[in-house]
Amino acid sequence: MDHKELEILHLLEGNARLDIETIAKMTEMTIDEVEQIIQKLEDENIILNYSTVIDWSQVRRYEGVTAMIDVKVTPQRGVGFDEVAERIHRFPEVKALYLMSGAYDLSVTIEAGRMTEIARFVSEKLSALDSVISTTTHFQLKTYKHDGVVFGEKREGDKRIVVSP
Repeated sequence: MDHKELEILHLLEGNARLDIETIAKMTEMTIDEVEQIIQKLEDENIILNYSTVIDWSQVRRYEGVTAMIDVKVTPQRGVGFDEVAERIHRFPEVKALYLMSGAYDLSVTIEAGRMTEIARFVSEKLSALDSVISTTTHFQLKTYKHDGVVFGEKREGDKRIVVSP
């Protein structure tokens, strides 16, 4: 991976809505070069998705609940944690899944409409898997920062300076 590809990745990670022309100016590349690099990164599954960070606490009538679940599992011979992780990530409630170091093996993030739905997920789906030894569930109370975005700050326009030759 070269310097220009990394630069484009960092720009898109910070703001996926940047248009090709702006990226070209910021990286001192042509529009065609930027388009080719982005297409290459998408084809190679380096860029997997473009997402938006939403402050759901600001959305009226939205009462969603997010839980982080620590899971201790018995790794399977020959495949380690991958097989159980694949079974867990298939559940539609699962928004994120990570292999962790420390007391627990997996960290699962799920979203639901109510706490009872999370309880049902843990008791009926997650804990029912043969490899799962134990779980600890943590409920998200407030978001201060997510994906580099600080919540609750008054946002002003983009303060970056576009540098062009």
